[in-house]
Amino acid sequence: MASERRSQGQGAGALRAIDEPVRGRKSWVSGLLRVARKKPLGTVGAIAIFLFILVAIFANVLSPHDPTNTVPGWRLLPPTLEHPMGGDYLGRDLLSNIIHGARLSLAIGILSVLCGTLTGSSLGILSAYMGGKVDFAIQRVIDTIMAFPTLILAIAIVAFLGPHLINVVFAISITLIPTTSRVLRGAVLSIKENQYIEAAKSIGAGSFRIMGRHVLPNAMAPIIILASIELGAAIIAEASLSFLGLGVPPPASSWGRMLGGESIRFMTVAPWILIFPGMGISIVVLAFNLLGDTVRDVLDPRLRGTR
Repeated sequence: MASERRSQGQGAGALRAIDEPVRGRKSWVSGLLRVARKKPLGTVGAIAIFLFILVAIFANVLSPHDPTNTVPGWRLLPPTLEHPMGGDYLGRDLLSNIIHGARLSLAIGILSVLCGTLTGSSLGILSAYMGGKVDFAIQRVIDTIMAFPTLILAIAIVAFLGPHLINVVFAISITLIPTTSRVLRGAVLSIKENQYIEAAKSIGAGSFRIMGRHVLPNAMAPIIILASIELGAAIIAEASLSFLGLGVPPPASSWGRMLGGESIRFMTVAPWILIFPGMGISIVVLAFNLLGDTVRDVLDPRLRGTR
């Protein structure tokens, strides 16, 4: 009897072990569906971003023509079945350029936000936790950066370093640091007063260990929210720099460059060469903003259940 009970217990335990991952997946999927029902605009934004990422990844496959190929007969060609978005003033297929421009915008946006968020978060956490002279020094640097208008600062950096992918990413990252640093500093000033921080200090944990093991995990929500919102701002910044001729140099396709330069001269005769790149920037930025608002509503406990 005892052996039968043991075997039955082992069998029940094995079934529970099998059911737990399945139950976890079901709860995860049901949670996503619940958020999608409550936040339809965020869902639309997430779908648009997912499609944008797919287009960027498979640009070489989806592009119907070589984006650098110029054909005299395609110059200012209106939209047709073969060229759904027409041709630009150089005789290039506009759809192919917009598809490859999505890859550049995504790469610059993600790299800029990653560098800016990591640097700004580190400075904000260090400033708030250490306090004193460290806090004073870091905040004066942040104040200095914030004294310059964002776009003017990015233009100055790229103009000094030269138009290049790395320089554009560096310039945009610098402009994202102050906001992230200030938000994280405020969050950490609240977190450091909790009892578990005092408990960690009492057992001899060092400052950097406490910041990495206790402060950072509890500050992840604002970091994720800021990153999702700043992606749209980074894409606009890249488009602005390219519009002014300070973005990634040709032959790389850029939505901002399509809106500037010689394209403006043909605005009245061929408006589609400005309309389609402008629509691409607007849709992507709107999608990131919608997703950022939804992420904020889901992760911020003060906003749960208010919308």
